[in-house]
Amino acid sequence: MDLRKGFHEPVEKPKRFYKAVDVAEGDGGHLVLLDGRRLRTPKALPMVLPTRAVAEQIAGEWASQDQTIEMATMHATRLANTAIETIGGSREAVADQVAQYAGSDLLCYFAEEPAALVARQEAQWGPVLARAEAEAGLRFERCAGIIHRDQPPETLAGVRDAALALDDFALAGLAFGTSLFGSAVLALALHRGWLGGEEAFELSRLDEAFQEEKWGVDSEAAERADRLRVEARMLERWFRNLAG
Repeated sequence: MDLRKGFHEPVEKPKRFYKAVDVAEGDGGHLVLLDGRRLRTPKALPMVLPTRAVAEQIAGEWASQDQTIEMATMHATRLANTAIETIGGSREAVADQVAQYAGSDLLCYFAEEPAALVARQEAQWGPVLARAEAEAGLRFERCAGIIHRDQPPETLAGVRDAALALDDFALAGLAFGTSLFGSAVLALALHRGWLGGEEAFELSRLDEAFQEEKWGVDSEAAERADRLRVEARMLERWFRNLAG
């Protein structure tokens, strides 16, 4: 299940209907104003944001639009919509989905061969798994090959608890990152500042990058990777801005 599918994708691209974009305080949080009018979610809920930095991140997306509004490029706005419209009423379900990803986490499935790929995974994935155990108490069972291996119940419970400990905006980001990376471990690592967004993304596609080095780069795959890399950078900024 793609946890990023909660984003609203308009069928037609609306024209830009505003000139000025500002940030203001109000309703116990921070607002984005379009020509002085408060920005709302697609369901017309007030978009009240927890920090000024997040509001400025979203305002920057609206200010950068040209003649039409390209929602597909407005990742922070869409993430805020999800946090406000969806997360509050489904926190348990979202945390369960993050834990489900952890149950078959990408970082736990090491290759059997070639030796060069195994060595790269050990060098780059191993320290992240070790830090998750040392600093978050999350011990993951590693395996070689694609045969599923159950993770310790206490580890999955720990991931779920870590997700539920977040506010709606951070939980939305964690769910987004888990789906983006195919890894709850990488999403948690990004949230906790162990990794940057681009670094987490490159770890998530380590196998793909290894194959590209051997067989060459497919143009469509490269274009998709570039799009996802932008989302990973946005998510790093999102978490940083939520912290103040």
